[in-house]
Amino acid sequence: MRRFHIDCNLDYQVDGPTHFLFHIEAARCPGQEIIREQLQVEPEVKLRHFADEVSGNRFFRFDARAGKVSVRYRAAVGLEPVSRDGDLGQVGISDLPGELLHLLTPTRYCESNLLESAAAKLFSGVEPGIKRVEAIRDWVGENIEYRIGSSDLTTTARDVFVQRAGVCRDFAHLGIAFCRALNIPARLVVGYVKFEEPPPDFHALFEAYVGGRWLLFDATGLAPVDRLVRVGTGRDAKDVAFATMFGPARMLAMSPEIEEIK
Repeated sequence: MRRFHIDCNLDYQVDGPTHFLFHIEAARCPGQEIIREQLQVEPEVKLRHFADEVSGNRFFRFDARAGKVSVRYRAAVGLEPVSRDGDLGQVGISDLPGELLHLLTPTRYCESNLLESAAAKLFSGVEPGIKRVEAIRDWVGENIEYRIGSSDLTTTARDVFVQRAGVCRDFAHLGIAFCRALNIPARLVVGYVKFEEPPPDFHALFEAYVGGRWLLFDATGLAPVDRLVRVGTGRDAKDVAFATMFGPARMLAMSPEIEEIK
């Protein structure tokens, strides 16, 4: 088991009464063990916690008054290795678990229906299963430029396909859209991972269902997928935002740091 230490710091300036919703705690999910963790908010507030039992996503929320607000989350997390061996062919539609069928349909940021012809032209000649998903990952990585500032909160997979630039969540959205267009269930995963460039941030990857299991793929090539501490899993980015603010508040600084414990 690999072990990691997380030290995430988020600072905000609040200009009036604001309700915060955060999604920064390590998920409780198979293959990931939370050894210890601590959450601090300054000034002291009343925290309310809730979780999604299916995904393991965890959230907390609170009300804040005008002034500065600081959130710090520290944790030690262990990761079990995930095997990528065996028969990892594409699972037929009739054999998919019913709860995965919604991960074949278009969503706000992943318009798979609009990319069907492009996906078929690019990948229909590749063997179905993990090889096809790897081809999708490689195509996105080779044809989309990682460029900070090239996209915003409205940018979709189709936008990225056209403009040929984006950041990690855009790479993931395009990978998801291509997979779904080819009847491969796919979803977005965000979490903590160590990489050199760009500066520390939450990282987004896509996860595809092949051979009866979920496997992670990072089209950016920025970080090894077996070192990602999962925070959230969702249909696309709207499900896994790390912070949502209902009121006049703005971020001053963020530092989602992670280090492997040797």
